[in-house]
Amino acid sequence: MRALRWVLWLGVGVGLGLLAPLALAADPLQVPAITLTSGANGQQEYSVNLQILLIMTALSFIPACVMLMTSFTRIIIVFSILRQALGLQQTPSNQLLTGMALFLTFFIMAPVFDRVNNEALQPYLSNQLSAQDALAKAEVPVKAFMLTQTRQSDLDLFVRLSKRTDIASPDATPLAIVIPAFVTSELKTAFQIGFMIFIPFLIIDLVVASVLMAMGMMMLSPLIISLPFKLMLFVLVDGWALIIGTLASSFGGV
Repeated sequence: MRALRWVLWLGVGVGLGLLAPLALAADPLQVPAITLTSGANGQQEYSVNLQILLIMTALSFIPACVMLMTSFTRIIIVFSILRQALGLQQTPSNQLLTGMALFLTFFIMAPVFDRVNNEALQPYLSNQLSAQDALAKAEVPVKAFMLTQTRQSDLDLFVRLSKRTDIASPDATPLAIVIPAFVTSELKTAFQIGFMIFIPFLIIDLVVASVLMAMGMMMLSPLIISLPFKLMLFVLVDGWALIIGTLASSFGGV
């Protein structure tokens, strides 16, 4: 009963908090924090409070944008395949791999972020651009990056699926088509890199398994013997620098 009473009081408090702006307004059917004004050029501008509310709502989509509109997808998949190829289950941990992929994404995407900051964010903060114009300006470098890394076959696939016949060039393709095409290309590229990473470690596993079978030690797991050799090979060739350098150079068109 006490818990139910607290829930009821909480509901009453939330209801009063939502009705307070209506009670304070001169017009009981209008909330003064949400207004819409028309500019001299015909564009519509929302009030600052509503813009802040929209921005806070858009923050929930930032993880999806970071994963699907940047180099993060390719990097994290390659890191995960590398861990599987080495035979390590939880080392490096998921948090460490995600952090490495995130900061490497910031490094690779730095030129794109600089263009967005100089061409869209700073003019918007200095009231030189409206919110709609700033979003349009920010879309240009991001779309250019994605188109650079997207295969033409994947882009044609989603254009055909969308049944759009009015797209004359890749630059005229809307983001709703570019983003899934870009993700598809990133998945394909990541698996191609992962396949090349798997080959030398697979050879070590096959050699160790063959030697153990020839020695009659079939009860001994080959993974226990091959793991030190795979780690030694990875360290000798400076594997982390090689993998990270290959990933960074694979975005050479940035």
